[in-house]
Amino acid sequence: MMAVAAAQKNREMFAIKKSYSIENGYPSRRRSLVDDARFETLVVKQTKQTVLEEARNKANDYGLTEEEILLANSASESPEAEAAMQSAALVVRLKEGISSLGRILKAIETFHGTVQHVESRQSRVEGVDHDVLIKLDMTRGNLLQLIRSLRQAGSFSSMNLLAENNMSVKAPWFPKHASELDDCNHLMTKYEPDLDMNHPGFADKVYRQRRKEIAEIAFAYKYGDPIPYIDYSDVEVKTWRSVFKTVQDLAPKHACAEYRAAFQMLQDEQIFVDHRLPQLQEMSDFLRKNTGFSLRPAAGLLTARDFLASLAFRIFQSTQYVRHVNSPFHTPEPDSIHELLGHMPLLADPSFAQFSQEIGLASLGASDEEIEKLSTVYWFTVEFGLCKEHGQIKAYGAGLLSSYGELLHAISDKCEHRAFEPASTAVQPYQDQEYQPIYYVAESFEDAKDKFRRWVSTMSRPFEVRFNPHTERVEVLDSVDKLETLVHQMNTEILHLTNAIHKLKRPF
Repeated sequence: MMAVAAAQKNREMFAIKKSYSIENGYPSRRRSLVDDARFETLVVKQTKQTVLEEARNKANDYGLTEEEILLANSASESPEAEAAMQSAALVVRLKEGISSLGRILKAIETFHGTVQHVESRQSRVEGVDHDVLIKLDMTRGNLLQLIRSLRQAGSFSSMNLLAENNMSVKAPWFPKHASELDDCNHLMTKYEPDLDMNHPGFADKVYRQRRKEIAEIAFAYKYGDPIPYIDYSDVEVKTWRSVFKTVQDLAPKHACAEYRAAFQMLQDEQIFVDHRLPQLQEMSDFLRKNTGFSLRPAAGLLTARDFLASLAFRIFQSTQYVRHVNSPFHTPEPDSIHELLGHMPLLADPSFAQFSQEIGLASLGASDEEIEKLSTVYWFTVEFGLCKEHGQIKAYGAGLLSSYGELLHAISDKCEHRAFEPASTAVQPYQDQEYQPIYYVAESFEDAKDKFRRWVSTMSRPFEVRFNPHTERVEVLDSVDKLETLVHQMNTEILHLTNAIHKLKRPF
């Protein structure tokens, strides 16, 4: 049976566990792209260093925070400044449980504040029950009184203030241009033939050397290079042929219509044939022509943050090595057969390609917790997703379409089917060793995208981003000028669409 194999590959990719990174094949203590960016991690932004230094000195003298000193200085400038509205965010650590939040919200109401957003989570700090983020609007004078009142009440462990113009949430680094994906090639060492004695290739020195050679080719790749050609051996082609023929038999009955259509296109263009493995460059050219997606080689199992970031640029990072011949229908790690048969057909579908990119865009600058949620949504959709088609359940997840054991399990009555709802899907634990006990079923790709967009809008990231396909650059929409430029571009597109509709309706 083709067990959970190829599926396991991406299970490892998105299990958010402690592991160390590899840079160019060697352990490294480089700047992590998965920096802790918890919502309570705040940094001061002050253009006048002397003002900040003064605040630090006063904070030491009077036991106040720098934020409070800066806010007090601003409020004391004049009566008008004290009465000015201040947008702020309080990060409060509760010692007595979430029930004590009610007293804090009541205090905000007493000081004439308006609460805009509240979110909480279990704290990781010893002696603290919950961390709570409260975004509010309040006059500077009342905000100072509120802070002093809450501090005196002593019902919480500590508090930070995020004040507009003075503070901002620190977001992790993320690539702004497709070329910066050269810095996003960090691997998770969860399942490697050199390290894990349970790997099918652990005792095969020839296979291990082959893996190293292909990995080095991927590490050497830079943005703009042609994707290196891999001369696959007869053994590797034999492995491909076994899996390809199985998928070819099962797809017409169990795969969604979008997958079947793209699979046929790939056969018509002689990219999918049983006597050779497709090269990534020819597959990349095919995708770019159909949906604007392209490929770049990856050396192995990427960190979730690196992998998702590439999707924002409509770039899919794909391995080029082949699973071991002794385990053709089972691989717990990324390999080219899983990528080619599982992912590539649907990346050639415009609707699915857009959904994949939106997941990637949502990951840029997201906190670690949000990366975990996004990767879990990716897991239950792009990897193991099901959808309805004429009253029947079909597969669109790559882990299912390249692993017939789990595919047959997923459409059977041996598992639970739930309607796809991102908020609940994002926190659902998943199996990375056995078949999933739960699968999420989308009404359609459009329905899934609509629900996903609404859910992403609730994330805590303090900015929006968009991908500019002309420059291959991600733009942060953080100014009026940028928004006005975008609106102008959208108006131009709407004008073209309106003209096209009028011409279609015009009688001949």
